[in-house]
Amino acid sequence: MIPKLKAKIEKILQIPVEDCDLYFSNSKIPLKIPAKDYFLKQGQICKEMAFIENGELRMFYITEEGKEINVEFFFENNFVASYQSFLHQSKSKYYIQAISDCELITISNKSLQNAYSNSPYWQRFGRIIAEKVFILAEQRSEGFLFYDAQERYLNLLKNRPVVFEKIPLYHIASYLGIEPESLSRLRKKLFRKNELNIGQ
Repeated sequence: MIPKLKAKIEKILQIPVEDCDLYFSNSKIPLKIPAKDYFLKQGQICKEMAFIENGELRMFYITEEGKEINVEFFFENNFVASYQSFLHQSKSKYYIQAISDCELITISNKSLQNAYSNSPYWQRFGRIIAEKVFILAEQRSEGFLFYDAQERYLNLLKNRPVVFEKIPLYHIASYLGIEPESLSRLRKKLFRKNELNIGQ
């Protein structure tokens, strides 16, 4: 098994080797996606989920006015999919696009369902991943319900600093629900405030 993927799985749950072989028997290793190309497009069925060996991707949708709204970012050593589309084999409402050159290890919905049917370990693994996805979605919803743009920015900076290391600011602005110019002003404001606090 790929070392990075094995380490990720073991971090989530200890799974016997034979069960890992069952899960990855039909995996494509690796799938290479150049920057700006798509892992998934709106209207397609997400037939595979993937582990990110290298690179970053974003999930977004396009409004009726043609504006792109980012809803999630995916990074190295994590999984990526349009989970509702993948689990229900329904048409995706989202695009998933590579931000940088990516290498992905993919597994089909059919293979995953086979693993669930034959292994209690993978059933538990699937439940853990589903819980993590649900928590992330709920946290994002709460961000817009209960916090203003500055609070969303600071929460993201505190909880997911990798976003600011890997993702262009204009994509982050969309994710936060503000314009790039507003994000720039917010960052300058916080920088000046931090300078004043340091000087005291």
